[in-house]
Amino acid sequence: MSRVIKVDALARVEGEGGMRLRLENGKVAEAVFNIYEPPRFFEALLRGRAASEAPDITSRICGICPIAYQLSAIAAVEGVYGIAPDRRVRALRRLIYCGEWIESHALHIYFLHAPDFLGYESALHMAKDYPDVVKRALRLKKAGNSLVRVIGGREIHPINNRVGGFYRSPARGALNALYEELKWSLDAAMDTARLAAGFEFPDFTFDHELVALRHAEEYAIAEGRIVSTGGLDTTAEEYENHFEERHDPVSTALRSVIKGRGAYLAGPFARVALNFDKLTPMARQAAAETRLTPDERNPYRGIIARAVETTLAVEEAMRLIAEYEPPHPAYHDAAPRAGTGFGATEAPRGLLWHRYDIDAKGLITYAKIVPPTAQNQYAIESDLRRFAEQNAALPDNQLGWKLEQAIRNYDPCISCATHQLTVTVERS
Repeated sequence: MSRVIKVDALARVEGEGGMRLRLENGKVAEAVFNIYEPPRFFEALLRGRAASEAPDITSRICGICPIAYQLSAIAAVEGVYGIAPDRRVRALRRLIYCGEWIESHALHIYFLHAPDFLGYESALHMAKDYPDVVKRALRLKKAGNSLVRVIGGREIHPINNRVGGFYRSPARGALNALYEELKWSLDAAMDTARLAAGFEFPDFTFDHELVALRHAEEYAIAEGRIVSTGGLDTTAEEYENHFEERHDPVSTALRSVIKGRGAYLAGPFARVALNFDKLTPMARQAAAETRLTPDERNPYRGIIARAVETTLAVEEAMRLIAEYEPPHPAYHDAAPRAGTGFGATEAPRGLLWHRYDIDAKGLITYAKIVPPTAQNQYAIESDLRRFAEQNAALPDNQLGWKLEQAIRNYDPCISCATHQLTVTVERS
């Protein structure tokens, strides 16, 4: 018996994508996570532009995680220009990144994913029966947005990050004004973890290799070495020695694999597994209360990992504000020079990697950006295939809903991924 489960337009994901799954006698003959959003060619747009423009251009790739793109781009350019940010700049960059994690994780947990577990079409429908939960979600997301606005100049596509530091250092008083709301947010984040832990999760596990940054002194966010559960331990500069991208006609996004090993998974699961010993005290408590361990491999419990990371981001933000010293000067200039630079940070959805070739005039001659969703596609399709076979007895509508939810487990940002095509431009 042949069955086709098809979702033309996935709901509650960022961007445009679909899913097609075909079963033959209970076995999956085809499983496709189809990204069809038109490519936006950001890598081609960067060619010929000043390297100093890369942070602001790439931030337009995503309105939810612009900080990730800005700081990855900045790290790559600073590597070429020989700029080593001091501890005050590093701390402020970590602080604004915490704001992005808070707002992005809150968006995913409450508005994109929780309706799946509570049986609602959307958060708007959920609000009728859970008004206090939705109000908490909005307030928590606003707390993260406020951090980004105060440091970055605005909530969406902030304008204060730059190569060498910041255009201006935020006033200590402006950051202190956020502290009380962050105290509330810490309790809200803990409540978020407890709420997520109370959901009913399908009995399902994966065995993908997990990849994330790891830092010797802190939970990796804005910097670190690239490590994996399979023993990989490398740098952003050596990324292409270990990873490669492949093009599949079903997708407008390239797909990444570990050379010689295949699919892997980035994101909150990978970070928790590879950085569990670096969790902050309250995040560690949240993990304990929700029974989240480094060995967790049920993708449906990824919502708990995001809640634990939200707790960590709030706690870190409070610490960084309490210890804040305005960078002075706010930035350091450096003369352009030729070279190749690499940057890797942890976007809310996982590892984000940039490479820029820069000429002696400071112009970008080549750019390559590998976003988290492009890295997770093969793992997502693998899980779709295995989950469908384990639950083939479900009616089509129920199986389709479960499979669509399975994709949302990974919080895919399709819009981030669709710039990943090779473009050749010839001029005469």
